[in-house]
Amino acid sequence: MRRRPTEYHAGDLFGELYQPEVKPAHKRLSDYLPGLAACGTVALAAAWLSEHYGFPIILLGLLIGMALSFLADVERTAPGLDFSSRTVLQCGIVLLGLQVTFAEIASLGWLAFVGLLIVMAVSFAAALLAAKAVGEQYETGLLAGGATAICGASAALAIYGVMGDKRIDQARFSVTLVGIALASAIAMSAYPAIAQMAGFDDGQAGFLIGAAVHDAGQAIGGAYSYSDSAGVNATVVKLSRVAMLAPLVAIVAWWFARKEQPGSGKKVGFALPWFIPAFFVLVVANSFVTLPPEARDAALTVSKACLLLAVTATAMRSRLELLLEAGWRTLVPVFAATLVSFLAAFAITLGLS
Repeated sequence: MRRRPTEYHAGDLFGELYQPEVKPAHKRLSDYLPGLAACGTVALAAAWLSEHYGFPIILLGLLIGMALSFLADVERTAPGLDFSSRTVLQCGIVLLGLQVTFAEIASLGWLAFVGLLIVMAVSFAAALLAAKAVGEQYETGLLAGGATAICGASAALAIYGVMGDKRIDQARFSVTLVGIALASAIAMSAYPAIAQMAGFDDGQAGFLIGAAVHDAGQAIGGAYSYSDSAGVNATVVKLSRVAMLAPLVAIVAWWFARKEQPGSGKKVGFALPWFIPAFFVLVVANSFVTLPPEARDAALTVSKACLLLAVTATAMRSRLELLLEAGWRTLVPVFAATLVSFLAAFAITLGLS
């Protein structure tokens, strides 16, 4: 690329020129609008298709976004895509805090809560072991395990926000999101039927579905398809998993902070992402202040919209050639964790009878 003379700063003794670091210009609102409009269009298309044909909305957002990945190379849309995949995502995660209260977690009971922690732990371990078995980097297993253990795509997005694309590339992240969406959609349809064949009562069915289905909406929807009572139980179980999002992301942030920065020999300072304390603050506020149901519903709708925008932006920022390079190995930790979490949840459900 040809440089203008003003871009050069100085020369060393060997006559080699170098460029100074230039702070990026402050962006205006209009700089973000083209990318935000592209994400919004994809999100609306995914919502319409999901409503009319019954496909998972997150999966549709991913697939349509990948088909439009060339927009990431367009200078006008790049700022908006970056903003959606980061800031909009963080706002969506914060708003999830208004769906959880300490009273709901306590109502689960200590025995069921310990069982839920076991399901989460073994699914996490399964993802890490599966990643190692197929030669994938451990960050891939960490991402898949966290998404499976907590709340699907939203947990994956939060963990990726801490990791960054220097530790795991966009392609593997996008493939992991596709795998999570597929596994959650299959689980939503299959687990209620399995609970029915096993003869589970409403409490058992609610625990199984709430503990083993990744996406919160699909877990609750699948449980309500079993019965209203199972739906209520699954909601409590699933929201207890969502509450673990803040501690998990904090642990992941601490883990990477304690590792040495490559080539520097120094420890990286630990900085907790702002949206995790904000999430916890809303959980505390929601536990002590009774919000009108309409306010919680509105917050949930906005949160889902933000997460959908973030998913579509992430997919649009992925390069298709790198997606093919990522291959099937990236999906192995997702499906290994999904299978192990179901088996563990099923065994614990039997013990709760």
